[in-house]
Amino acid sequence: MNPIPAVLPYGPPISLDSARRVATAAEAAALAKGWPMVIAVMDSGANLVLLHKMDQAQTGSIQVAQAKAESAVRFKRPTKVFEEALMAGGLGLRLLATAGACPLEGGLPLLQDGKVIGAIGVSGMQSTQDGQVAAAGVEVL
Repeated sequence: MNPIPAVLPYGPPISLDSARRVATAAEAAALAKGWPMVIAVMDSGANLVLLHKMDQAQTGSIQVAQAKAESAVRFKRPTKVFEEALMAGGLGLRLLATAGACPLEGGLPLLQDGKVIGAIGVSGMQSTQDGQVAAAGVEVL
């Protein structure tokens, strides 16, 4: 994955067609591993564009996937950044006071032409596995 620049502008919202392609690629990655997942795609305004719950995915992952996508688009960074800051402790614990910052890997911004057009959030397995599936969705853009 390419590093994200320090300042990313928001772009036009992701289209439903593009959101479907992102979710389909993520689902294919999850199916290949046998991981039942929930996949959420939000646009650049943090509005839900697509929510896909695979068969046998835990229902608690519906809200978690959306929280990951919303966090990734609102803060313009992968949610893994928040997870790592919290795990490091010290000043990273300030994250607990940051409303809307989901500290679980699996949320990634969706970029087009260097602009944030939305985000994907994936939940259903361990956060590292969620992150793998989200990354598969990002790759189609």
